Amino acid sequence: MPKESNSNALEVTVTELSANLKRTVEDTFGHVRVRGEVSGYRGPHSSGHCYFSLKDERARLEAVIWKGVASRLKHMPEEGLEVIASGKLTTYPGSSKYQIVIDNIEPAGAGALMALLEERRKKLAAEGLFEEGRKQLLPYMPRVIAVITSPTGAVIRDILHRLTDRFPVHVLVWPVRVQGETSGREVANGIHQLNNLPLDGPIPRPDMIIVARGGGSLEDLWGFNDEALVRATADSMIPIIAAVGHETDWTLIDHAADWRAPTPTAAAERAVPVKADLEASLADLGARLRGGISRLITKQTSNLRSAARGLKTPDMLLAMPRRQFDEAAARLNREFEMRVQRAADRFSNRAGKLSVESLILSIERARENYSSRARQIRLAPLQDQLGRGKNTLSGLGRQLVARIEGQLSVAREKVGKSERLLNNLSYEEVLARGYAIIRDQHGQLLTGVKDAMMGDLLEVEMSDGRLNSVVESHSDSESKTIQQKPKPSPKSIKKPAIDQGDLF
Repeated sequence: MPKESNSNALEVTVTELSANLKRTVEDTFGHVRVRGEVSGYRGPHSSGHCYFSLKDERARLEAVIWKGVASRLKHMPEEGLEVIASGKLTTYPGSSKYQIVIDNIEPAGAGALMALLEERRKKLAAEGLFEEGRKQLLPYMPRVIAVITSPTGAVIRDILHRLTDRFPVHVLVWPVRVQGETSGREVANGIHQLNNLPLDGPIPRPDMIIVARGGGSLEDLWGFNDEALVRATADSMIPIIAAVGHETDWTLIDHAADWRAPTPTAAAERAVPVKADLEASLADLGARLRGGISRLITKQTSNLRSAARGLKTPDMLLAMPRRQFDEAAARLNREFEMRVQRAADRFSNRAGKLSVESLILSIERARENYSSRARQIRLAPLQDQLGRGKNTLSGLGRQLVARIEGQLSVAREKVGKSERLLNNLSYEEVLARGYAIIRDQHGQLLTGVKDAMMGDLLEVEMSDGRLNSVVESHSDSESKTIQQKPKPSPKSIKKPAIDQGDLF
């Protein structure tokens, strides 16, 4: 039996006690404002809720921001930031802990934001994102300018008005929110999207980007201190002008941009030149060019005329060549006449030496020379050469016969050796040494006792002939019983065919 208790206190379960504590805490602390430092914040959970802690020098309080509330907050918690959180206290029965459910959070004064801003600025500067060597030169006359700003504010109207007055260009407006928790991410996404536009796509890729916003407090401009926005600005391949706030307002995007404008209007003035000034400059340069060309033509014309006066006339230039040509023509005629006369003289001399008698004399001399040369040819050298050839041929024949006989002797010796080896290896020689070949009645070779049965007719071949025998006893040690076959009749016994057999 259970032991009786002397106390009259009401017994409750753990769940009931936890529920009573939860109601008591929520009723007592329905709305509180807590100041503390954010600790353990790692960003929103996969569910969208935010879990972290608020702490001071002596205590620690668990905190949670539900997903729906987090999307509406103006400031999100950041690790190490001192904040003032508003909400209600509640308990979590599953772990016996109490926590604050936050519905609003704000930095604990401008000092906390400035400290966080300075810490972030030092971190990004250490990575080299603010170095001058990373900054790009702005194009002098861009064809397309993208403006990332709010489409409903006065900033975009001021920029468009200033661009129209100075130099009308194609303006691409990228709408974003310029205040609030998501403003930094929206601007960074706009920079990424503009950089990824194709050169020949339906939306023209801008030559310059202007990020603009009007003035405001540190809290209002806090989105432009977003780390992701600063990195997107530093990594942009398109030059960026930062025009956030007024002259005294500085954000981190101003350090990372390629050029910082004190106001949005100043950004528009820096983006494009004044068209009227360009036209005036072009007109002045055109007038100077035309004047210079005119003076150059006048000077060149004067120089040409001076040079023309120093040149000789065509008659003066051709006088000497013409005289030389006439003299050469006269010499050519005389030389031709002299060459024709000399050729005629040589022909006459040679024609006088030609006659029939001289031709016959030349033929007789050639015939005598031929006859004398024919008599000088002797047959003896040819006979000597023929004898030497016969001797050489006889010697080669004797060498050939000797070589053939030697090869035949070697071949005979090899054949004799092969014949002796064949005789030694033939099965007749093995039979001559006392061995025998045994076949069954079908002519098959028997290699062991187990191949023969009682009553089988066997043929035994020896060196000098063959004989037939019948198996009457069996000495196979592995057999358990002696199998006997009926003896075949003499008519059924067929004499096996005699062949050479196989030694193996």
